[in-house]
Amino acid sequence: MPAGAPENPSLGKAFAMNFTNSSSAADGIVERDFTVDGVPGVLWTPERADGLPLILHGHPGGLHKRFPSLVSRARRLAASGFAVASVDFPGHGDRARSEPDKRWVAELVSRRRAGESLVPVIAEFNASLAERAVPELHAVVDELIATPGIDGPIGYLGMTVAAMIGIPYVASDPRVTAAVFGGAVASPSVLAAARSITIPTDYILSWDDPELPRSSGLEVFDAFGSAEKTLHAHAGDHRHVPRHISFGGADFFTRHLLGT
Repeated sequence: MPAGAPENPSLGKAFAMNFTNSSSAADGIVERDFTVDGVPGVLWTPERADGLPLILHGHPGGLHKRFPSLVSRARRLAASGFAVASVDFPGHGDRARSEPDKRWVAELVSRRRAGESLVPVIAEFNASLAERAVPELHAVVDELIATPGIDGPIGYLGMTVAAMIGIPYVASDPRVTAAVFGGAVASPSVLAAARSITIPTDYILSWDDPELPRSSGLEVFDAFGSAEKTLHAHAGDHRHVPRHISFGGADFFTRHLLGT
């Protein structure tokens, strides 16, 4: 584990994974709903699953584990030989928002309407989400890698909220050996976690984003301690990442998780 990284919060705890639904499509991808200690998720695998690497795919802020572009990307990765899982983060998807979460969301909406900076609220809100979500991700991964057909290694993929949660998660889990992030805010906790990440890392930077400053993204990228890290910049904002960049993670994970 990298120096300064937090310990695995799920060590010593027992969780149970329950698969609640399964379906197989004409493209040969099996989709299964699951829960781990009340956290709902989806797992995509090829029909013939044996020794699969695992990619944990986080969803963007305000969305959920079945967001259409996430599902499309997950199925494409599964077709390339990966197991891909996504869960609803606290207060997202099938999970109710807490009262503090509702206040943070209301403040984001108010600031957006007024044309004010969202960065202070994003940093505070996402730090709270990370405190709750990181232990959950450890528990989910513990159960997924014990699932027949999934052996690891493990990758992580996520932008905006999924990056703000994923960076401290990856810093705390040495099982993750490659990661793709993007759209993070350079808060003290994110920068501290990024400095302890030394695995191969890709970072997506939306060059003209009015809500996520370019300088903040560059600061996050610079903080990564990885000897192998690549910045993928594109014109526009984080809601309009070009397909060749957003789907480019397949090649990245093929190199680092499949070794081909």
